Amino acid sequence: MHVSTLSVPKQPRRSLAALAAFTLGLFAAADTDYPRSSWQDRPNPLASPDAVVGGEISIFAGQWPKSFNYYLDNNVFSSEVFGAMFETLLGTDPVDPARYVPGLAHRWRISSDKRTFTFWIDPKARWSDGRPVTARDVQWTFSAIMDPKNMTGPHKVALERFRPPTLVDRLCIRFTANEVHWRNLMAVGGLQILPAHAFTGRDFNMINFSFPVVSGPYRLGKIREGVFVTLERRSDWWNRGAPSNRHTGNFQTLMFRFYGERENAFEAFKKGQIDLFPVYTARLWINQTRGDKFLRNWIVRQKVYNHKPIGFQGFAMNMRRPPFDDLRVRKAMAHLVDRRRMNRLLMYNQYFLHRSYYEDLYSKDRPCPNPIIEFDKSVARKLLSQAGWRANPQTGLLEKNGRVFEFKFLTRSASTDRFLAIFAEDLKDVGVRLIIDRKDWAAWARDMDQFNFDMTWAAWGAGIFKDPEGMWSSKEADRKGGSNITGFKDPEVDRLIEKQKSIFDLNLRNEICRRIDRIAVRRFPYVLLWNLNYTRLLYWNKFGMPDTVLSKYGDESSAYWYWWFDEDSAADLEDAVENGIALPRRREKVVFDEIFHPTR
Repeated sequence: MHVSTLSVPKQPRRSLAALAAFTLGLFAAADTDYPRSSWQDRPNPLASPDAVVGGEISIFAGQWPKSFNYYLDNNVFSSEVFGAMFETLLGTDPVDPARYVPGLAHRWRISSDKRTFTFWIDPKARWSDGRPVTARDVQWTFSAIMDPKNMTGPHKVALERFRPPTLVDRLCIRFTANEVHWRNLMAVGGLQILPAHAFTGRDFNMINFSFPVVSGPYRLGKIREGVFVTLERRSDWWNRGAPSNRHTGNFQTLMFRFYGERENAFEAFKKGQIDLFPVYTARLWINQTRGDKFLRNWIVRQKVYNHKPIGFQGFAMNMRRPPFDDLRVRKAMAHLVDRRRMNRLLMYNQYFLHRSYYEDLYSKDRPCPNPIIEFDKSVARKLLSQAGWRANPQTGLLEKNGRVFEFKFLTRSASTDRFLAIFAEDLKDVGVRLIIDRKDWAAWARDMDQFNFDMTWAAWGAGIFKDPEGMWSSKEADRKGGSNITGFKDPEVDRLIEKQKSIFDLNLRNEICRRIDRIAVRRFPYVLLWNLNYTRLLYWNKFGMPDTVLSKYGDESSAYWYWWFDEDSAADLEDAVENGIALPRRREKVVFDEIFHPTR
């Protein structure tokens, strides 16, 4: 089950935002220039040299978002679109994310005190209207994000550590941080730069669906509100000829289709109106991938295991107001979600149960110490009683200070109904009334930005490198549009967040995140649910792709960048459908590490 996700762009190489960040490692005693003289741009080792340019892939994009502007709408789809149109100063290597590589900036310098970062814009970099990308564009983007009037909350977090940047000259800009932080280089190097000349004078909060000037490999094509949007490959992209960009971004057109419900999108997929369909629902994966289209391999059914970071999902509770401002009530809710029953009845035991907010920081060698919270109504009743809630003998509902215990569950998908029905039944049995408040994506996002909810279902993507500040810092609890949606505040967590900022050793930072995890789990800001450690894919058998299918760290969206339309396969598929014959079977399970063996 997958409901809502916060994530980041996943271009194969160019976008630093696809990674949470990485330690800068050991700094030289003097100011250090990058890339080093030994650096050489090389072909992307994950991209297939067999890839060809052209064709279209049609993708289910969820519900129509409130904005395509990722700075204003912090969701997966908007991040994909934005990341295809606008580039970052630096990129990261697709196999080794510790390795920064040039983006819009072809050179950068880090000061010996780790606080000053200077970037030189590549003089070849151009906007789609032919004008050069300049340091002023970088300065304008920073200012727009940091403007208090602009709803760019999650993106302000890292940039608040910096003073306004200094223009050194037309192609050189310098950032100075107020404090040392391991994430500082990514924070500024990962800015997706916008064209100052195109947006100056406009209300930034109204820049939502029109981006006439871009710098990246794709531009907006056709838009039909609520139905579809296309991205068109730019043959005039200034960096098209770079070795690292060859055989990536191969589709001429990326067609994103919108549906209010995933079930409707799946029906469109089976009719061939959508080409690629990641499966987030076990019931669909088990029960609805049968019939001739699957048996004859017209539609490929595949599990892909790679190094994709594992996020978490759960029922987020608004700790800012009653009843969820009480720890005992939040803990009671965790004991009233029958996860094992839901997993068994609705998801065919396909999922592991969460016990952590950082699942991929634990392993067999380092097991997670957090207990699995079991369904237990007697424990929940005791906790609610301790919190002062007493049953009204006439109604059976819990009351406190004349208030009936009822709350609204803010949802944006009918696919949650079967889960919420079980939850509501168990809540009712202990005297709590659940009210479902269903809205579309845009309305749901607006309510979340304003903290106008009691409980909601939220799923969060994860970065390779963990930065706990945005979600767990007390100062982020009241930032509208931010990531700390529950209003979580804890002084010990705040202390640990401050401590990890100046630590450049990844292992030490991860240990701090594990300590934060243990505290957060005990505070119950979420009722943790379940997850998978692989990606489930369905796609029509007409595409070429690397042997690994997906990238090393990517989810299904890496297909947009590494796959290509294969005319021969498409012709074979058309012939097979017309004549009712089977196509050769593709692998049902793909394990990245069994296939990819780096040579460098």
